[in-house]
Amino acid sequence: MEITDTHQHLWDLGRFSYSWCRGVPALNRSFHLTDYRAAAGGLGIERTVFVEADVDEPDLPGETGEVLALAEESNLLAGVVAGARPESPDFPDYLDRFAGHPRLKGLRRLLHTQPDELSSGARFVENVRRLERYGLSFDLCVLARQLPLAIDLARSCPGVSFVLDHCGNPRIRERELDPWRGRIAELALLPNVACKISGIVTNAEPGRWTPDDLRPYVEHVISCFGWDRIMFGSDWPVCTLASSLGEWVAALRELTRDAGAENQRMLFQTNAARIYRL
Repeated sequence: MEITDTHQHLWDLGRFSYSWCRGVPALNRSFHLTDYRAAAGGLGIERTVFVEADVDEPDLPGETGEVLALAEESNLLAGVVAGARPESPDFPDYLDRFAGHPRLKGLRRLLHTQPDELSSGARFVENVRRLERYGLSFDLCVLARQLPLAIDLARSCPGVSFVLDHCGNPRIRERELDPWRGRIAELALLPNVACKISGIVTNAEPGRWTPDDLRPYVEHVISCFGWDRIMFGSDWPVCTLASSLGEWVAALRELTRDAGAENQRMLFQTNAARIYRL
């Protein structure tokens, strides 16, 4: 089965600055498309969606422009979710600059590293609403405790398509299901929100996690969002803090083995094409 990876990062420390990498030694190096191809070898991954990698703000336009240019040259990069700052008064100009590119599918502003009030600001909400007229989606990357903020933002922008990253970052290492479970159910009631099953291995016990540790979280997300609003994402190379790309793919295949080939195909391939308009 062909796979579309909806959450893949690249960064070049020789080109742009990623200050956060300095605090994570295993990731404090460049990760190029050739590295991803090597990691994905033999897994059946035919297309990916690049997701912004929290580049330092002065380099944000540079990263966006360079990755869009790379996508023009590579059939592997089917879509780009670029970084953005909706809280900025310059956001409309930034949006106009890049929105016409055919490989640009959405934008993301990391929220889990920011003050909680950022996403509820009037300018932030107004600027996210602008995405509707461009046909662009917005990726939500929040901590489990911040899921109410994601719910409020998605409700405030009903015409915008949202994608929840990493199942809302449940606290798997702590085996904590609530209140995450109820908040996921509430978010899934909003028809303009889809969910990536991605990034959760890094929330599990490093070196000791098993697919069964992930099972209650994956099954709950599928139960809430249904098979037509979920997508596979690797979160490579961040996932390598806990798992190889191949180990994560194998774990998710195992967790969904009894769902049947068609449901697995929606998870690993067809939903991505529709939700991200690939």
